Amino acid sequence: MQKTPFFPRMMSLCESMHWKEWAGYHAVSSYQFYHDQEYFAFRNSAGLLDVTPLFKYRVEGPDAADYLSHIMVRNIRKLKVGRVAYLCWCDDDGKVIDDGTVMRRSETSFFVTSADPSYAWFSRFRRGYDVELEDVSDKVAGLALQGPTSRDILRQTCDADMDQLKFFQTVSANVDGYSIWISRTGYTGDLGYEIWVENAHALKLWDALMANGRNYAIRPAGLDALDVTRVEAGLILKNVDYYNSLHALIEDRKSSPYELSLGWTVHLNRAPFNGQQALKAEKASGSQWTIAGLDIDWPETEALYAKHGLPPEISTMAWRKSIPIYFDRDGAQQIGYATSGTWSPILKKNIALATLQTDYVDLGSEVYIEMTVEHKRQTVAAILHKPQFYDPERKKSNPGLVGNDK
Repeated sequence: MQKTPFFPRMMSLCESMHWKEWAGYHAVSSYQFYHDQEYFAFRNSAGLLDVTPLFKYRVEGPDAADYLSHIMVRNIRKLKVGRVAYLCWCDDDGKVIDDGTVMRRSETSFFVTSADPSYAWFSRFRRGYDVELEDVSDKVAGLALQGPTSRDILRQTCDADMDQLKFFQTVSANVDGYSIWISRTGYTGDLGYEIWVENAHALKLWDALMANGRNYAIRPAGLDALDVTRVEAGLILKNVDYYNSLHALIEDRKSSPYELSLGWTVHLNRAPFNGQQALKAEKASGSQWTIAGLDIDWPETEALYAKHGLPPEISTMAWRKSIPIYFDRDGAQQIGYATSGTWSPILKKNIALATLQTDYVDLGSEVYIEMTVEHKRQTVAAILHKPQFYDPERKKSNPGLVGNDK
């Protein structure tokens, strides 16, 4: 596996030696033997996470906006300079290949991130467009600085006016003589930023953030803590909550943006784009599936374990597996499946994300999730909830603006 430019710092700080593979790179699972302190840094102060393994692309040229609008579900022509769009891209059948972000740095220059390698797919559609596509994944390093004190740390670190930077906005900045790009984005559902820098300056950036964050309780954080926060925020994960349609082994594993509750990212009525006709047809007829949140009944869980003379067993780790969801308590009618979940330390709830048949999704109503205790499969009630369990005001609020600051 490869080492990111931040590896020397992460290696010296990772007391647990818990690592995992992320897109061919070494990535820290948790710096200590338990990720609790890293989780609470994301929620109460600031956590610093290496996101270099994301795939990154530079798209430039007179036709860059038209080109990206053709391959993405959003109309990138309408994306203003300095703004960021979260979106996905689809195959001709309207099934999601991947999700990511597009940042407009100038009228003709864009920066794209993705979870899967996407250069080959993007390249298929360059013909006819005056555009340059470059894979800069190995040239640009990335850090996610997430949490309530992240803005304060960046104020101390760079020359950008952080009080003016809006949610899903991007800006260039200088740190001690070298350039960075900051985007007010992240995967924790909290106030946070992602910072992009050339590899040569990566360690200097890490050191500056850690030094300036010392008075703001900054901590290096790993993927285990991130996984808990992203479930709380209702953010989907590739190969867990959905599959890349190009890699799906069977048709049933493919999902449309509407089935992933990403219909809000789709701009249908415009110039042709990949999957447009299929998505128009689905929009007209309705989607079979949708993603919802589950608030799993805690008293019932306790009672289920108590019948066996046991305390409830709930892992502090986020889980990633398929668990059946039923319409009725006796499990006679399955209506979907949960794909990921966690015990939320900040909400004090047992929560999950589930893919359910749309006809049965009525927020506030009760469904039943399968739970195995002492080798016996049983069911526990769960209340249907919007996927975003945790959505603090500070995520979008901006102290530098008056009135509408979103």
